[in-house]
Amino acid sequence: MSTRLKPPDVVVVGAGLAGTIVCKELAETGLKVVCLERGRMIDPQHDFAMPYAHDELKYHRHSDIVQNLSRETITFRNAMNETALPMREVGSFKPGECVGGAAVHWGGQARRFLPWDFETRSRTLARYGKKQIPEDCTSQDWGITYDELEPYYDQFEHLYGICGKAGNLNGEIQPGGNPFEGPRSREYPNPPAARTYVGALFAQAAESLGYSPHPSPSAGMSRPYTNPYRLMLGQCVRGGFCSSHGCSMGAKATPLTTVVPALARHQNFELRPLANVIKVNLDSDKKRAVSVTYLDARGLEFEQPAELVILTSYTFNNVRLMLLSGIGKPYDPVSNQGVIGRNYSYQTGGRVTLFFDDREFNPFIGGGTLATSIDDFNGDNFDHQGMGFIGGAYVAAQSPGATPIRSTPVPPGTPRWGADWKKNVAQYYRRSFGITLHGSCQSYRTHYLDLDPTYRDANGLPLIRMTYDWHENERKLSAYITSKITEIARAIGPSKISVDQPAAGRYSIIPYQSTHNIGGAVMGADPAVSAVNKYLQSWDVPNLFVVGGSAFPQESANAPTGTIGALACWAADSIKDHYLKRPGALVGN
Repeated sequence: MSTRLKPPDVVVVGAGLAGTIVCKELAETGLKVVCLERGRMIDPQHDFAMPYAHDELKYHRHSDIVQNLSRETITFRNAMNETALPMREVGSFKPGECVGGAAVHWGGQARRFLPWDFETRSRTLARYGKKQIPEDCTSQDWGITYDELEPYYDQFEHLYGICGKAGNLNGEIQPGGNPFEGPRSREYPNPPAARTYVGALFAQAAESLGYSPHPSPSAGMSRPYTNPYRLMLGQCVRGGFCSSHGCSMGAKATPLTTVVPALARHQNFELRPLANVIKVNLDSDKKRAVSVTYLDARGLEFEQPAELVILTSYTFNNVRLMLLSGIGKPYDPVSNQGVIGRNYSYQTGGRVTLFFDDREFNPFIGGGTLATSIDDFNGDNFDHQGMGFIGGAYVAAQSPGATPIRSTPVPPGTPRWGADWKKNVAQYYRRSFGITLHGSCQSYRTHYLDLDPTYRDANGLPLIRMTYDWHENERKLSAYITSKITEIARAIGPSKISVDQPAAGRYSIIPYQSTHNIGGAVMGADPAVSAVNKYLQSWDVPNLFVVGGSAFPQESANAPTGTIGALACWAADSIKDHYLKRPGALVGN
């Protein structure tokens, strides 16, 4: 039996990147806000102290700050006619499980989406006609434009101290920046870090082929920075161990360094870690959220009432909570009806590794997204006529700070183990680097999330089931852009190259690729094909907002984190400026 608690004004589910921003913005209005987080509290100065922050086994292999799959996991299959099986080890992606969520261990990719990304379907139809879009593609416009979201990108970038060089200031192209980006209202809050040797080699080769290299935007500070919440971040010392790890220098912008300490100042805010929300409770008409049910660390059940409920957890959990709570119509791929679970998508990747006999690099010197990139093949920045695909990728030469256990590149033909493998690892650990493609992925009728009919979590609740595979559009995209990367690689002059093109085969959930799972509770202008409106408000339950990667109708080539942050700022303003003044549906059905 649940213990019913005193109601605050707002209950927020998930203390990750989106949740902490929403909590802070609403707490500043004087509302009483309670945030429920199923993971533990993290103290960066203790938990990420040196030398323990560089423990690769703890953070990468044993997934210390990642979801515990022994209690709750997902099931996976490539196609509807297959049986889904549980994911027993962390592989393709790493949902977080601590205060701060997956943004604690992110690498720091902070690129804005292109204007094309928000109007994918309408712009594709206008330029190429309907034959360019795959027949079973369900990608759609977001219901919001880049221009509407631009002030909130700016707000998030200054909150997180993003480092970069503007390429388009109010419509004027700026030298040294990305000429393909959407117009921005002001410069980045911090300059980019100095270009590395790897970046210089890549830039020279890219320029020789007519491309436009620029520094990749990064959440690793290029200088000490104090954000608008009066929290200070340190300068990155290029010590590596960023992705999958916390930062020992306090130089990587995360919820723990940019928002949580400021939230602690509010007496009208309460954070409850180790509180696992299992259901949103509705009134008898199923038109209003009245409370959430959660389990604490002892397994005791509590009911937390509130006037406003906001889901800000990871993509899978946002969707799962809506399905478990009976909010919205579950998606049916056979009839192509329903919205909850619809339009799940991921990130298309690929890599060309360059091996040298006459050049050396220091793989330990780097950090996060310390990279030089080009956007010439991103979005619709190039003519797709006759290519048989839409979308694209940004291409980058990165200096992430190689982790010695998992970063063991070897040239083609090397045995997978034994003396020759060891010899090649030793030879090329300091004599290689990669050029990656970070590609978009469209949504399709047969790619979706639903509740597994067989497998359950430790609390007896159905697991979320993923049905997903690479599509012909993404295979062609990957092949085309990989060929362009190979041209750049050959212009640099390596002794050998190897090509890794995951989308050429079937999608595998085993090797790590990216923590960029999106969709399932998508935003849009039509309630028949979207779960939430442009303000991230549920079409069915007006006092419920759902914020996160779950809102994306399809995946951009650019990493989702910056856009999730911008959407959190947008949703918070929508609640403050519109909903609180006149509670109810902000957009008519």
